[in-house]
Amino acid sequence: MAVTVIIPGALRVDTGGESKAVVELGGDAVLRDALDALAARHPRIDRRLRDEQGVLRRFVNVYVDGEECRRMEGLDTPVGASSEVQIIPSVAGG
Repeated sequence: MAVTVIIPGALRVDTGGESKAVVELGGDAVLRDALDALAARHPRIDRRLRDEQGVLRRFVNVYVDGEECRRMEGLDTPVGASSEVQIIPSVAGG
């Protein structure tokens, strides 16, 4: 199954400019699997998304098919054959 991960402009430096990454996953995949596959292709982005324990950083929001993963099952949120994962870093300012 192929899952599309949308990379925001602020993180594209960590993906060589890639704005979308299509990652191949096995059946019964979850968000963690999609992020692992993305990290295998672009190791630098993983440090920006997850901490040393593998938990999503608090300032990073990840949506699976339009639903915020923290309101679902977090990194264990299921992803389907045509799911879209969107990464949105928090923006702060004054």
